[in-house]
Parts: sequence; structure tokens; C-alpha cells
Amino acid sequence: MLLLTPQQAASILDWLGPERPGPLVGQHVALTGHGVILVDRWPEPRVALSATADNLSLAGDPAALTPEEMRAHVAGYLEAPEPFVPLVRAAFPEAPAWDRIIYELEGPPRPVPAVDAVVRRLSVTDAYHLWALSRDSSWISKTWGGPPGLAASGMAWGAFVGERLVSVACVFFVGRELEEIGVVTEPAYRGRGLSRACVHGLCGDIIARGHRPSWTTSPDNLASKGVAERLGFTFRRHDLLYAVGIPIPASD
Repeated sequence: MLLLTPQQAASILDWLGPERPGPLVGQHVALTGHGVILVDRWPEPRVALSATADNLSLAGDPAALTPEEMRAHVAGYLEAPEPFVPLVRAAFPEAPAWDRIIYELEGPPRPVPAVDAVVRRLSVTDAYHLWALSRDSSWISKTWGGPPGLAASGMAWGAFVGERLVSVACVFFVGRELEEIGVVTEPAYRGRGLSRACVHGLCGDIIARGHRPSWTTSPDNLASKGVAERLGFTFRRHDLLYAVGIPIPASD
């Protein structure tokens, strides 16, 4: 498969398909440059594999890919539209499916209670605080290439207890109309409403940009579902990812 330049990736944004709530891997790569897009040929590609960090997505014609090519290029959490499922199963018969539940926020987020923390938008100078997150929480910046990229994006909010950053909500995938949210709180600080407070601030920014927030979690992740529903997110659909060579994370 061929690796597209950032300019080529941006040029096929419309070809990647219409946006809908949920993972926006190809859109994120095309719009931000964080990640890669591989195609079978250029110009006039027939199939594309987008990847950012451990997140992958397929688009186009599955007949243009072989199981051998899939095995050579795919490792991570794979989004595969229905026409690609036979190909995915031929390439990775043992890969487990990870059930997902997807929400969308149609209006302003519901108000949140006051929290015992300073909650604000993160800036480029906060990269240090993102680097200091624990191993459990460090994944939050991976679709931005790491802490410096997320801090410079202007698309993250954090909660500080004293000088320590203990909760972060960010735009995990950027689209032209939708922005998919990721959120994490350090284990010792959970249950204090910090995730909800950070997401509330982030949603205000997303809506101010004229976009809609979306949220994806696992059906058994009651804490994550609770945050989304208390903020006013509405259920959109059930979906799944294929975990290829990577474990399915445990729900918090």
C-alpha cells in the first residue's frame, strides 16, 4: 500500500465517507496530519486504511485489499464498515470484537455542579502537566502525537488539584462537523465530578466552533455512560471495533 502525503490525505477527505458520531479516524488524519493514510494506488484510490496511534479505519472497496495486505498493515482497534467484515474475518479470525455504544450531544451540555478543582482550557504551556500524567492516563494525548501536540491543539480542558493535572477531556478525533471526545481522570481522583466538569467546558468550545460533540464508550462502562448521559448526550447506535493484536481495555 502507498503512504499518502499530508496534502494527498487532505484531498480525499470527502472520499472517506460521510461523518457520523463515533470514531473519525480518517477525518482526524486528513484534517490534523496526526497519523497516516495508506491507499492501494494513487491517484484514484479504491481503498484506504487510516491510522492514528492504535486506532484504524477502512474506507472504499474491500475487493481492493487482500487478507495478506491486511495482516501486513493492521494492528490496533479497527473500525470496519459492514462490507469489510468478511475481509477482516479472513485476515484475523481470532480478533475479538469490542462492543461500543455511541452518543451525540445535540444542544448545550447540561449544567454541572461545582468541583473542588481549577477547571480550564489547556494551552501550549501545559505540555509538562500532560507529560506528568500516570501511565493509566497518558493515552489521552496519543491521537495528537503526544503531550506537546495535544497541549498546542487548544482542544483540551483539564482539572487541576493544586499544581497537579488530574483530569483531561479532549477532542480525540477531529471532523469537519463532529468532534469525538476522549476523557480520563487519574484513578485516585475519580468520583469527584472532574470528568464531567472538563467535558462541559470542552463541549462549549466544540459548539462555539459550529460542530457537534460525540462520545463513544463500552456498554459495560457505567461511569463513562453516566457522564455522557448526565451532560445530555443522546444514544445514537451500537457499534464495534476489532481488536487486532491488542488487548481490549478493561472498563473503569
